[in-house]
Amino acid sequence: MTKQTHSFQAEVAQLLHLVTHSLYSNQEIFLRELISNASDACDKLRFEALGDASLYGDQPKLEVRVSFDKAAKTLTITDTGIGMTEQEAIENLGTIAKSGTKAFMEKLSGDQKADSQLIGQFGVGFYSGFIVADKITVESRRAGVAASEGVRWVSGGAGDFDVEQITREERGTSITLHLRPEAQEFLNGYKLKQIIAKYSDHISLPILMEKEEWKEGENDQPGDMVKTGEWEAVNKANALWTRAKKDISDEQYKDFYKAISHDFEDPLTWSHNRVEGNTEYTQLLYIPAKAPFDLYQRDKHAGIKLYVKRVFIMDDAEALMPQYLRFVKGVIDSADLPLNVSRELLQESRDVKLIRDGSVKRVLSMLEDLAKHDRHEAGTDAEVTDVVSEEDKAKEGKYSQFYAEFGAVLKEGLGEDMANRDRIAKLLRFASTTQDGVVTSFADYKTRMKEGQDAIYYITADTLAAAKNSPQLEVFKKKGIEVLLMTDRVDEWALNFVHEFDGTPLQSVAKGAVDLGKLQDETEKKAAEEAAEAFKPVLAKLKEALKDKAEDVRATSRLVDSPACLVVQDGGMSLQLARMLKQAGQAAPESKPVLEVNPEHPLIKKLDGSVHFHDLAQIVFDQAVLAEGGLPEDPAAYVKRVNALLA
Repeated sequence: MTKQTHSFQAEVAQLLHLVTHSLYSNQEIFLRELISNASDACDKLRFEALGDASLYGDQPKLEVRVSFDKAAKTLTITDTGIGMTEQEAIENLGTIAKSGTKAFMEKLSGDQKADSQLIGQFGVGFYSGFIVADKITVESRRAGVAASEGVRWVSGGAGDFDVEQITREERGTSITLHLRPEAQEFLNGYKLKQIIAKYSDHISLPILMEKEEWKEGENDQPGDMVKTGEWEAVNKANALWTRAKKDISDEQYKDFYKAISHDFEDPLTWSHNRVEGNTEYTQLLYIPAKAPFDLYQRDKHAGIKLYVKRVFIMDDAEALMPQYLRFVKGVIDSADLPLNVSRELLQESRDVKLIRDGSVKRVLSMLEDLAKHDRHEAGTDAEVTDVVSEEDKAKEGKYSQFYAEFGAVLKEGLGEDMANRDRIAKLLRFASTTQDGVVTSFADYKTRMKEGQDAIYYITADTLAAAKNSPQLEVFKKKGIEVLLMTDRVDEWALNFVHEFDGTPLQSVAKGAVDLGKLQDETEKKAAEEAAEAFKPVLAKLKEALKDKAEDVRATSRLVDSPACLVVQDGGMSLQLARMLKQAGQAAPESKPVLEVNPEHPLIKKLDGSVHFHDLAQIVFDQAVLAEGGLPEDPAAYVKRVNALLA
């Protein structure tokens, strides 16, 4: 077949230049990425062969081979895995991160460390080969197709790549790196074995290299290592999760995480357990330190690899971890599931439900342990002692780090996981009006509640600044009552599923009439009632002027410095949630807000008897909309009214 030349996407060409020149600070990482990809290819063949054993052909062994040629200055990684067709080579090697490519490029910051983390987020480890190579040749044949249907893919990492059909007797893929002059150090068997031992020792397939022996030089020439033609495994070739915990170092756990997640940062924490009972399985679960770029895509693949009796079954086994824990990475190896288990069977299996429930509980326990040791939170109830173990010191601050990355996603569990709702609620953290610069939990908030306070008060807003400056907080600030500030977009939805915490009701300060109960003395109540009574004629006129905009107009005691604010009735949809639904193109139920006015404010006092009553009423309402974070229905009319009054 004639060789065909294809162009990379524009973003891919930019990325390859970046990878080649500046992205990785640790060059040797390329070998880990390529061996990990080779192992995945073998795992995929093993799974497909469960239904069709003929795919093995005359190559029953699954293995990875690493070889080098000093004379040709090449390093080759070969696997006997699933292989690729010509079309798959074009799609998989000519397109980076597919639909995520543009987003990837937008994320690049120019900061080497930050950018290298992005590689792991987008799964583009193959291209790390261009760190050390100025040309890469890939030859492959997919399992089950004829030898004449092999494919060769060649690129110099610039703007294009060549593809041609070849005859390849062996199933699988060979990746040959034509090394740059400054990367010749990787033409050394001892160094390659060191790298493999460091990054890929856990790979459950044998990684083979040719044995070498020392040969003395002749005629005063220096000696050299010479290949013997005999291949040997240079890794332990047993799955890390099957080993006893006492035999695994922290570094090995971290390296395994980086290999399965393609992340470049150490995980925050992990848990390795063998569960026995009605259902037997081993779980090795990790909490990452950084959120991936696609964390908020609800159809994002889960990070759990499923094995059955050490046989790889599938990546992204979403049935084993709920959506709100989609950031968790790891491996689950079951002894009870059938080897031919499908995604459909997973959804229906009782054993899978038990594994899922057990894994969720384990993840929540990991988070609770981190939270217990996080002393950076305000009012934390973590026990502080004079003697702190090194293990506990290592956990300090990690929950704050986790929550900054994944807190908004964790809140989704309030609506998705009824069985663990109380545990999730205890893990949530919020800014507050009295804890400047730090976050607090519901439990810590309760320890600071004023005597006579019978509710946990909160407000939702688009931003922290909008929440802090909301008029609805004025009376709470005046009386020193703490209010939680909730600014994640998920908060409005999530709080529909939590109405109380540990017996104390949650109360939005933007819903219903303000009732501070025992926190408001009788004198204040009486004064407020008298003011409302005296203000009734003006309220009646306001209701008439704003009948198309406001469900009701009433005097309030919640305002101190502002003339008015908007609230909704108890049980009604908040104005913020209604805006969010409209922004997302979804229908929001039609409802009008309640306008609460401050009878003591000079602007409100001027309403009575004003010849501009109607215009002032409209301005007061529109200003309340602006203060709440919305926009007037007719901004031009609002500006015109304000200008007319100013003139």
